[in-house]
Amino acid sequence: MNTPLAPLIKLALASAWSRRFTLTLVVLSIALSTLLLVSTERIRHDLRANFERAATGADLLVGARGGALPLLLHAVFRLGQPTPAIRMTSLEAIQMMPAVDWVVPLSLGDSHRGFPVVATNTDYFVRLRVDEQPGLKLSSGRVFEGVFETVLGAEVADRLGYTLGHRIVLAHGDGRIVGADHSDTPFTVVGILARTGTPVDQAVHISLAAMQAIHSDWTAGVRLPSARQKPAQGDPAQTSPSLPQTVTAALVGLKQRTAVFSVQRRIHENPGEPLSAVLPGVTLSELWQLVSTAERALRALSILMGIVSLSALVAVVLTGLDARRRELAILRSVGARPRAIMGLLLLEGSLVTAVGITLGLVTSAVVIGLTGAWLQSNYGLYLQAWWPNAQGWIMAGGVLLAGILASLLPAWRAYRMSLMDGLAPR
Repeated sequence: MNTPLAPLIKLALASAWSRRFTLTLVVLSIALSTLLLVSTERIRHDLRANFERAATGADLLVGARGGALPLLLHAVFRLGQPTPAIRMTSLEAIQMMPAVDWVVPLSLGDSHRGFPVVATNTDYFVRLRVDEQPGLKLSSGRVFEGVFETVLGAEVADRLGYTLGHRIVLAHGDGRIVGADHSDTPFTVVGILARTGTPVDQAVHISLAAMQAIHSDWTAGVRLPSARQKPAQGDPAQTSPSLPQTVTAALVGLKQRTAVFSVQRRIHENPGEPLSAVLPGVTLSELWQLVSTAERALRALSILMGIVSLSALVAVVLTGLDARRRELAILRSVGARPRAIMGLLLLEGSLVTAVGITLGLVTSAVVIGLTGAWLQSNYGLYLQAWWPNAQGWIMAGGVLLAGILASLLPAWRAYRMSLMDGLAPR
Protein backbone atom coordinates (compact mmCIF):
# COMPACT_ATOMS: atom_id res chain seq x y z
CA MET A 1 0.00 0.00 0.00
CA ASN A 2 1.17 3.54 -0.67
CA THR A 3 1.78 5.64 2.43
CA PRO A 4 0.48 9.24 2.14
CA LEU A 5 3.03 11.94 2.86
CA ALA A 6 1.00 13.77 5.55
CA PRO A 7 0.65 10.74 7.88
CA LEU A 8 4.33 9.95 7.29
CA ILE A 9 5.33 13.47 8.35
CA LYS A 10 3.09 13.21 11.42
CA LEU A 11 4.63 9.87 12.32
CA ALA A 12 8.17 11.27 11.79
CA LEU A 13 7.44 14.22 14.06
CA ALA A 14 5.99 11.97 16.77
CA SER A 15 8.99 9.65 16.56
CA ALA A 16 11.42 12.57 16.77
CA TRP A 17 9.54 14.02 19.72
CA SER A 18 9.87 10.75 21.60
CA ARG A 19 13.68 11.16 21.26
CA ARG A 20 13.65 14.94 21.67
CA PHE A 21 16.43 15.18 24.25
CA THR A 22 18.97 13.38 22.09
CA LEU A 23 17.91 15.03 18.86
CA THR A 24 17.96 18.48 20.49
CA LEU A 25 21.72 18.19 20.85
CA VAL A 26 21.99 17.27 17.18
CA VAL A 27 19.75 20.21 16.20
CA LEU A 28 21.91 22.59 18.25
CA SER A 29 25.11 21.34 16.66
CA ILE A 30 23.64 21.75 13.16
CA ALA A 31 22.37 25.21 14.13
CA LEU A 32 25.84 26.19 15.37
CA SER A 33 27.53 25.03 12.17
CA THR A 34 24.92 26.90 10.10
CA LEU A 35 25.42 29.99 12.25
CA LEU A 36 29.18 29.92 11.65
CA LEU A 37 28.87 29.31 7.92
CA VAL A 38 26.26 31.98 7.27
CA SER A 39 27.61 34.61 9.66
CA THR A 40 31.21 34.35 8.47
CA GLU A 41 30.04 34.61 4.87
CA ARG A 42 27.89 37.66 5.73
CA ILE A 43 30.76 39.37 7.54
CA ARG A 44 33.28 38.44 4.82
CA HIS A 45 31.02 39.84 2.08
CA ASP A 46 30.20 43.06 3.94
CA LEU A 47 33.82 43.56 5.02
CA ARG A 48 34.90 43.49 1.39
CA ALA A 49 32.02 45.74 0.40
CA ASN A 50 32.97 48.25 3.12
CA PHE A 51 36.58 48.35 1.97
CA GLU A 52 35.60 48.73 -1.68
CA ARG A 53 33.10 51.49 -0.92
CA ALA A 54 35.71 53.41 1.05
CA ALA A 55 38.08 53.41 -1.93
CA THR A 56 35.57 54.54 -4.56
CA GLY A 57 35.71 57.93 -6.18
CA ALA A 58 39.47 58.20 -6.68
CA ASP A 59 41.40 56.79 -9.61
CA LEU A 60 44.77 57.05 -7.88
CA LEU A 61 46.10 57.43 -4.35
CA VAL A 62 49.36 59.36 -4.17
CA GLY A 63 51.80 59.20 -1.27
CA ALA A 64 55.46 58.87 -0.41
CA ARG A 65 57.47 56.17 -2.16
CA GLY A 66 56.91 52.86 -0.45
CA GLY A 67 54.51 49.93 -0.28
CA ALA A 68 51.09 50.33 -1.87
CA LEU A 69 49.21 48.47 0.86
CA PRO A 70 50.58 50.46 3.85
CA LEU A 71 49.75 53.68 2.00
CA LEU A 72 46.17 52.59 1.29
CA LEU A 73 45.58 51.31 4.82
CA HIS A 74 46.88 54.47 6.46
CA ALA A 75 45.50 57.14 4.12
CA VAL A 76 42.06 55.63 3.42
CA PHE A 77 41.33 53.26 6.32
CA ARG A 78 43.41 55.00 9.04
CA LEU A 79 45.11 51.71 9.90
CA GLY A 80 48.73 50.71 10.33
CA GLN A 81 51.80 52.86 10.67
CA PRO A 82 51.95 56.45 9.35
CA THR A 83 53.64 56.96 6.01
CA PRO A 84 56.13 59.79 5.28
CA ALA A 85 54.69 63.15 4.25
CA ILE A 86 54.79 64.57 0.72
CA ARG A 87 55.18 68.18 -0.35
CA MET A 88 52.24 70.27 -1.47
CA THR A 89 54.31 71.50 -4.41
CA SER A 90 54.33 67.93 -5.77
CA LEU A 91 50.55 67.84 -5.63
CA GLU A 92 50.37 71.17 -7.42
CA ALA A 93 52.52 69.68 -10.18
CA ILE A 94 50.19 66.68 -10.41
CA GLN A 95 47.17 68.99 -10.64
CA MET A 96 48.77 70.66 -13.65
CA MET A 97 48.91 67.39 -15.62
CA PRO A 98 46.49 67.54 -18.58
CA ALA A 99 44.83 64.20 -17.74
CA VAL A 100 44.21 65.06 -14.06
CA ASP A 101 40.78 66.42 -13.18
CA TRP A 102 41.13 67.01 -9.42
CA VAL A 103 43.44 66.44 -6.45
CA VAL A 104 42.22 66.19 -2.85
CA PRO A 105 45.01 66.41 -0.22
CA LEU A 106 44.77 64.46 3.03
CA SER A 107 46.70 65.28 6.19
CA LEU A 108 46.51 62.85 9.12
CA GLY A 109 48.15 62.55 12.51
CA ASP A 110 45.90 64.12 15.13
CA SER A 111 42.92 62.60 16.89
CA HIS A 112 39.92 63.31 19.09
CA ARG A 113 38.99 60.83 21.81
CA GLY A 114 40.23 57.91 19.73
CA PHE A 115 38.84 59.08 16.40
CA PRO A 116 41.26 60.17 13.65
CA VAL A 117 41.37 63.76 12.43
CA VAL A 118 41.45 64.24 8.66
CA ALA A 119 42.51 67.60 7.30
CA THR A 120 41.44 68.24 3.72
CA ASN A 121 39.63 70.76 1.55
CA THR A 122 35.96 71.11 0.62
CA ASP A 123 36.47 69.08 -2.58
CA TYR A 124 36.69 66.06 -0.29
CA PHE A 125 32.94 66.24 0.32
CA VAL A 126 32.23 66.60 -3.41
CA ARG A 127 34.61 64.09 -4.99
CA LEU A 128 34.23 61.07 -2.72
CA ARG A 129 31.49 58.62 -3.66
CA VAL A 130 29.47 56.06 -1.73
CA ASP A 131 27.43 53.47 -3.66
CA GLU A 132 28.11 55.37 -6.88
CA GLN A 133 26.36 58.45 -5.49
CA PRO A 134 28.53 61.56 -6.11
CA GLY A 135 29.56 63.45 -3.00
CA LEU A 136 29.11 62.91 0.72
CA LYS A 137 25.73 63.85 2.14
CA LEU A 138 25.26 65.92 5.29
CA SER A 139 22.63 64.84 7.78
CA SER A 140 22.75 68.31 9.33
CA GLY A 141 24.72 71.54 9.09
CA ARG A 142 27.23 72.49 6.41
CA VAL A 143 30.86 71.95 5.46
CA PHE A 144 33.56 73.95 7.21
CA GLU A 145 34.27 77.50 6.05
CA GLY A 146 36.18 79.09 8.94
CA VAL A 147 39.53 77.79 10.16
CA PHE A 148 38.36 76.40 13.50
CA GLU A 149 35.28 74.58 12.22
CA THR A 150 34.84 70.84 11.90
CA VAL A 151 32.56 68.33 10.17
CA LEU A 152 32.03 65.06 12.03
CA GLY A 153 31.45 61.58 10.72
CA ALA A 154 28.15 59.99 11.73
CA GLU A 155 29.76 57.51 14.12
CA VAL A 156 31.74 60.22 15.92
CA ALA A 157 28.61 62.29 16.50
CA ASP A 158 26.53 59.30 17.63
CA ARG A 159 29.06 57.80 20.04
CA LEU A 160 30.15 61.07 21.61
CA GLY A 161 26.72 62.70 21.55
CA TYR A 162 27.84 65.78 19.63
CA THR A 163 25.44 68.13 17.88
CA LEU A 164 25.84 71.30 15.88
CA GLY A 165 27.51 74.05 17.88
CA HIS A 166 29.48 71.69 20.12
CA ARG A 167 33.05 72.81 20.85
CA ILE A 168 35.72 70.10 20.82
CA VAL A 169 39.45 69.97 21.47
CA LEU A 170 41.78 67.94 19.24
CA ALA A 171 44.73 65.96 20.57
CA HIS A 172 48.19 65.88 19.06
CA GLY A 173 48.96 62.42 17.71
CA ASP A 174 46.92 59.58 19.18
CA GLY A 175 46.18 61.56 22.36
CA ARG A 176 48.01 59.20 24.72
CA ILE A 177 50.49 61.83 25.91
CA VAL A 178 49.06 63.96 28.72
CA GLY A 179 49.03 67.64 27.85
CA ALA A 180 49.69 67.06 24.15
CA ASP A 181 46.45 68.62 23.00
CA HIS A 182 45.32 71.73 21.19
CA SER A 183 43.20 73.16 24.00
CA ASP A 184 44.11 76.70 22.93
CA THR A 185 42.26 76.19 19.63
CA PRO A 186 38.87 74.52 20.18
CA PHE A 187 36.81 73.67 17.12
CA THR A 188 33.10 74.23 16.57
CA VAL A 189 30.97 71.47 15.02
CA VAL A 190 29.25 72.96 11.97
CA GLY A 191 28.26 69.78 10.12
CA ILE A 192 27.53 66.09 10.62
CA LEU A 193 27.80 63.68 7.69
CA ALA A 194 25.18 61.06 6.88
CA ARG A 195 26.21 57.51 7.66
CA THR A 196 28.17 55.84 4.85
CA GLY A 197 29.42 52.56 6.32
CA THR A 198 33.01 53.59 5.53
CA PRO A 199 35.92 55.06 7.56
CA VAL A 200 34.41 58.50 6.83
CA ASP A 201 31.92 57.79 9.64
CA GLN A 202 34.74 57.59 12.18
CA ALA A 203 36.67 60.73 11.21
CA VAL A 204 36.77 64.32 12.41
CA HIS A 205 37.21 66.55 9.35
CA ILE A 206 38.95 69.91 9.47
CA SER A 207 40.50 72.18 6.85
CA LEU A 208 44.14 72.10 5.81
CA ALA A 209 44.43 75.68 7.07
CA ALA A 210 43.23 74.50 10.49
CA MET A 211 45.86 71.76 10.58
CA GLN A 212 48.53 74.36 9.83
CA ALA A 213 47.14 76.79 12.40
CA ILE A 214 47.06 74.38 15.34
CA HIS A 215 50.63 73.24 14.64
CA SER A 216 52.17 76.65 13.98
CA ASP A 217 53.96 76.55 17.34
CA TRP A 218 54.85 72.84 17.31
CA THR A 219 58.15 71.30 16.20
CA ALA A 220 58.87 67.57 15.95
CA GLY A 221 55.66 66.78 17.83
CA VAL A 222 56.40 69.11 20.76
CA ARG A 223 54.93 72.54 21.52
CA LEU A 224 57.59 75.23 21.66
CA PRO A 225 58.14 76.81 25.09
CA SER A 226 57.51 80.26 23.61
CA ALA A 227 54.16 79.16 22.19
CA ARG A 228 51.83 82.03 21.66
CA GLN A 229 48.07 82.02 21.97
CA LYS A 230 46.34 81.24 18.68
CA PRO A 231 43.85 83.73 17.28
CA ALA A 232 40.35 83.17 18.56
CA GLN A 233 37.52 82.26 16.25
CA GLY A 234 36.29 85.27 14.40
CA ASP A 235 39.66 87.00 14.75
CA PRO A 236 40.68 88.89 11.59
CA ALA A 237 44.03 87.11 11.73
CA GLN A 238 42.43 83.93 10.45
CA THR A 239 40.87 85.49 7.34
CA SER A 240 43.88 84.57 5.19
CA PRO A 241 45.26 81.39 6.76
CA SER A 242 48.27 79.62 5.33
CA LEU A 243 48.28 76.04 4.11
CA PRO A 244 50.66 73.31 5.30
CA GLN A 245 53.81 72.64 3.30
CA THR A 246 53.37 68.86 3.53
CA VAL A 247 50.47 66.41 3.66
CA THR A 248 50.09 62.68 4.19
CA ALA A 249 48.62 61.67 0.83
CA ALA A 250 46.22 62.77 -1.89
CA LEU A 251 43.29 61.35 -3.82
CA VAL A 252 43.51 61.96 -7.56
CA GLY A 253 40.69 61.88 -10.09
CA LEU A 254 41.26 61.71 -13.84
CA LYS A 255 39.31 63.13 -16.72
CA GLN A 256 39.42 59.74 -18.44
CA ARG A 257 40.23 56.48 -16.68
CA THR A 258 42.05 55.21 -19.74
CA ALA A 259 44.91 57.55 -18.84
CA VAL A 260 45.46 56.01 -15.39
CA PHE A 261 48.63 54.10 -16.26
CA SER A 262 50.29 56.98 -18.08
CA VAL A 263 49.55 59.34 -15.17
CA GLN A 264 50.77 56.73 -12.70
CA ARG A 265 54.04 56.43 -14.61
CA ARG A 266 54.53 60.20 -14.69
CA ILE A 267 53.95 60.46 -10.95
CA HIS A 268 56.49 57.70 -10.31
CA GLU A 269 58.98 59.63 -12.42
CA ASN A 270 58.33 62.88 -10.55
CA PRO A 271 61.72 64.68 -10.37
CA GLY A 272 60.86 66.74 -7.30
CA GLU A 273 60.52 63.90 -4.76
CA PRO A 274 59.94 60.13 -4.85
CA LEU A 275 56.22 59.40 -4.98
CA SER A 276 53.97 56.38 -5.28
CA ALA A 277 50.67 56.34 -7.16
CA VAL A 278 48.58 53.28 -6.43
CA LEU A 279 45.30 52.06 -7.86
CA PRO A 280 42.99 51.48 -4.86
CA GLY A 281 41.13 48.59 -6.49
CA VAL A 282 44.30 46.73 -7.44
CA THR A 283 45.78 47.25 -3.97
CA LEU A 284 42.60 45.93 -2.36
CA SER A 285 42.96 42.79 -4.47
CA GLU A 286 46.42 42.32 -2.94
CA LEU A 287 44.86 42.68 0.51
CA TRP A 288 42.25 40.01 -0.24
CA GLN A 289 45.02 37.67 -1.38
CA LEU A 290 46.75 38.16 1.96
CA VAL A 291 43.64 37.35 4.00
CA SER A 292 42.31 34.63 1.68
CA THR A 293 44.15 31.93 3.64
CA ALA A 294 42.44 32.98 6.86
CA GLU A 295 39.09 33.10 5.05
CA ARG A 296 39.55 29.58 3.72
CA ALA A 297 40.64 28.30 7.14
CA LEU A 298 37.59 29.80 8.83
CA ARG A 299 35.26 28.41 6.17
CA ALA A 300 36.92 24.98 6.42
CA LEU A 301 36.41 25.05 10.18
CA SER A 302 32.71 25.81 9.71
CA ILE A 303 32.35 23.02 7.13
CA LEU A 304 34.16 20.60 9.45
CA MET A 305 31.75 21.47 12.25
CA GLY A 306 28.87 20.83 9.86
CA ILE A 307 30.31 17.42 8.98
CA VAL A 308 30.67 16.58 12.67
CA SER A 309 27.07 17.65 13.32
CA LEU A 310 25.71 15.53 10.48
CA SER A 311 27.87 12.60 11.61
CA ALA A 312 26.30 12.93 15.03
CA LEU A 313 22.87 12.80 13.39
CA VAL A 314 23.78 9.57 11.60
CA ALA A 315 25.24 8.08 14.79
CA VAL A 316 22.16 8.95 16.85
CA VAL A 317 19.75 7.45 14.32
CA LEU A 318 21.85 4.33 13.77
CA THR A 319 22.27 3.78 17.50
CA GLY A 320 18.54 4.02 18.03
CA LEU A 321 17.61 1.64 15.23
CA ASP A 322 17.95 -1.52 17.33
CA ALA A 323 15.84 0.07 20.07
CA ARG A 324 13.25 1.01 17.46
CA ARG A 325 13.19 -2.43 15.84
CA ARG A 326 9.91 -3.29 17.59
CA GLU A 327 8.43 0.03 16.43
CA LEU A 328 9.42 -0.66 12.83
CA ALA A 329 8.06 -4.23 13.08
CA ILE A 330 4.70 -2.88 14.24
CA LEU A 331 4.64 -0.52 11.28
CA ARG A 332 5.32 -3.46 8.98
CA SER A 333 2.53 -5.44 10.63
CA VAL A 334 -0.02 -2.73 9.87
CA GLY A 335 0.93 -2.67 6.20
CA ALA A 336 3.85 -0.27 5.90
CA ARG A 337 6.21 -1.34 3.17
CA PRO A 338 10.02 -1.32 3.55
CA ARG A 339 10.16 1.71 1.27
CA ALA A 340 7.83 3.58 3.63
CA ILE A 341 10.09 2.68 6.56
CA MET A 342 13.07 3.97 4.60
CA GLY A 343 11.16 7.16 3.75
CA LEU A 344 10.27 7.62 7.42
CA LEU A 345 13.92 7.56 8.54
CA LEU A 346 14.94 9.78 5.63
CA LEU A 347 12.21 12.26 6.50
CA GLU A 348 13.19 12.29 10.18
CA GLY A 349 16.80 13.12 9.34
CA SER A 350 15.73 15.81 6.87
CA LEU A 351 13.38 17.41 9.41
CA VAL A 352 16.07 17.47 12.10
CA THR A 353 18.51 19.06 9.63
CA ALA A 354 15.91 21.60 8.47
CA VAL A 355 15.07 22.59 12.05
CA GLY A 356 18.77 22.99 12.84
CA ILE A 357 19.34 25.15 9.75
CA THR A 358 16.30 27.30 10.54
CA LEU A 359 17.48 27.80 14.10
CA GLY A 360 20.96 28.68 12.83
CA LEU A 361 19.60 31.23 10.35
CA VAL A 362 17.39 32.88 12.96
CA THR A 363 20.25 32.96 15.48
CA SER A 364 22.55 34.46 12.85
CA ALA A 365 20.02 37.21 12.11
CA VAL A 366 19.59 37.95 15.83
CA VAL A 367 23.34 37.99 16.51
CA ILE A 368 24.08 40.25 13.54
CA GLY A 369 21.19 42.51 14.50
CA LEU A 370 22.37 42.83 18.10
CA THR A 371 26.08 43.19 17.35
CA GLY A 372 25.80 45.30 14.18
CA ALA A 373 26.03 48.61 16.05
CA TRP A 374 28.94 47.32 18.15
CA LEU A 375 30.87 46.17 15.08
CA GLN A 376 30.20 49.53 13.45
CA SER A 377 31.42 51.44 16.49
CA ASN A 378 34.53 49.41 17.30
CA TYR A 379 35.65 48.05 13.95
CA GLY A 380 33.93 50.23 11.37
CA LEU A 381 32.21 47.18 9.86
CA TYR A 382 28.80 48.12 8.50
CA LEU A 383 26.59 45.03 8.06
CA GLN A 384 24.13 45.82 5.30
CA ALA A 385 21.48 43.23 6.15
CA TRP A 386 20.58 40.72 8.85
CA TRP A 387 19.68 37.85 6.54
CA PRO A 388 22.22 35.85 4.52
CA ASN A 389 23.33 36.95 1.10
CA ALA A 390 23.04 34.71 -1.97
CA GLN A 391 26.18 32.77 -1.07
CA GLY A 392 24.87 32.29 2.46
CA TRP A 393 21.61 30.81 1.18
CA ILE A 394 23.60 28.47 -1.06
CA MET A 395 25.59 27.31 1.96
CA ALA A 396 22.41 26.73 3.96
CA GLY A 397 21.00 24.73 1.06
CA GLY A 398 24.24 22.73 0.94
CA VAL A 399 23.87 21.87 4.63
CA LEU A 400 20.29 20.71 4.01
CA LEU A 401 21.37 18.57 1.06
CA ALA A 402 24.19 17.11 3.12
CA GLY A 403 21.72 16.32 5.91
CA ILE A 404 19.43 14.50 3.48
CA LEU A 405 22.35 12.51 2.08
CA ALA A 406 23.57 11.72 5.59
CA SER A 407 20.10 10.35 6.44
CA LEU A 408 20.33 7.84 3.59
CA LEU A 409 22.61 5.50 5.55
CA PRO A 410 20.30 4.97 8.56
CA ALA A 411 17.30 4.96 6.19
CA TRP A 412 18.87 2.18 4.12
CA ARG A 413 19.73 0.32 7.31
CA ALA A 414 16.11 0.59 8.48
CA TYR A 415 14.95 -0.59 5.06
CA ARG A 416 17.13 -3.72 5.32
CA MET A 417 16.06 -4.44 8.91
CA SER A 418 12.39 -4.00 8.01
CA LEU A 419 12.76 -6.27 5.02
CA MET A 420 14.47 -9.00 7.06
CA ASP A 421 11.91 -8.75 9.85
CA GLY A 422 9.11 -9.03 7.30
CA LEU A 423 10.64 -12.16 5.74
CA ALA A 424 11.68 -13.82 9.01
CA PRO A 425 9.31 -16.51 10.32
CA ARG A 426 7.32 -15.56 13.39
